[in-house]
Amino acid sequence: MFRYILNDDILEGVARLEELRDRLDTQGPLPRTWLGRTRRDLEAGAVAASTIMEGVAVTVDEARRILAGDRPLGVDPADAALVDGYRDAMHYVLTRADTPQFAWHSELLLAIHHLVLAGSYASGAGRFRENQNWLSNRTTGTQIYLPPTPEAVPAAVDELMAWMAQSDEPGPVKAALIHIGVAGIHPFRDGNGRTARIVASLAMYRAGFRSPFFTSLEEWWGRHVADYYGAFICLGETWDPTADVTPFIEAHVAAQACQVEALSLRNATERALWTVVEDLVVHDLGMNERAANAVYDAVFARSVTNRYYRNVAGVSPVTASHDLGKLVASGLLQATGAGRSAAYSATSGLYERVAAGAGLDEGWLRPGAAIEDQRDLFVTGLATRLRSGGART
Repeated sequence: MFRYILNDDILEGVARLEELRDRLDTQGPLPRTWLGRTRRDLEAGAVAASTIMEGVAVTVDEARRILAGDRPLGVDPADAALVDGYRDAMHYVLTRADTPQFAWHSELLLAIHHLVLAGSYASGAGRFRENQNWLSNRTTGTQIYLPPTPEAVPAAVDELMAWMAQSDEPGPVKAALIHIGVAGIHPFRDGNGRTARIVASLAMYRAGFRSPFFTSLEEWWGRHVADYYGAFICLGETWDPTADVTPFIEAHVAAQACQVEALSLRNATERALWTVVEDLVVHDLGMNERAANAVYDAVFARSVTNRYYRNVAGVSPVTASHDLGKLVASGLLQATGAGRSAAYSATSGLYERVAAGAGLDEGWLRPGAAIEDQRDLFVTGLATRLRSGGART
């Protein structure tokens, strides 16, 4: 199943990932509320990136609301179902990964694909394709890659799964190989890329890379789409199980290391922000810590509705209305619309109070600037302060 060489670049990337895993594993327990928040945000970013790459018309903020049970009115129900399906598939593989009966086999791949396509029979969910497909250049429409015939798909998948079951390669290498293996076989009518990226995350998790930082590579690929599709050139123009896929492994391992390092830095900034927001809500306003969810999202200019907040915080509609009303009365949030259809967003006063709580001087804020600009200035200031070791956490 494919040829490859574990060259110095790949081995150095694997060593870096193992170092990052060990560092993250020894950072100590995280507060439960923050850990849940981190997982939710990483999940939304990964789901949005992977579905957007396949032409599903949702934004990251829309995906976040869909996953919280608050589908925006402008999002097609079918697209929302695909977002939920991708999330369900990720949950499925991470649950299955820990079972003693786990095994790599074709039925596992079919089950994942069934969830990815939200069980749509018309789209071929959970079934190998029955017709020949191919990949085309989206700009010119010309064929650029021809997968194996439908008759050859089951045997090719079985071979790939047998290799995964017996291979003792490092986790990052196995993740790259099953990713390009599923993508190269292209065993389904639709959803091949999403399924390939999910089983790559599964391979990482099975290898002991269990932090959500290591199972969120979709977000990196979503920001580097040209690099992602360019990495598949090594497959050639037609399916060849003996192709040399060393370049793809190099790109995959490097992307994985870059993503983890970027997420680790971002997480440090966001965790510091969460601490400041939680202190503001609990100590200054005397509210339950759950209200920090609404304020935290508002800082990032995310849409907060009653439905979204009550699902994230796990409260009733009445309690959600009470919490959001109190945040408006405090001057931290402002409401657009009325009743439970209202949307809540940040005020200038919110950034001023959060900046003060983080120990940032007034130079990081510009009175009268647009809310989006104040957000960017604040987050940049907090990250800079953290790098210098001066932020309050």
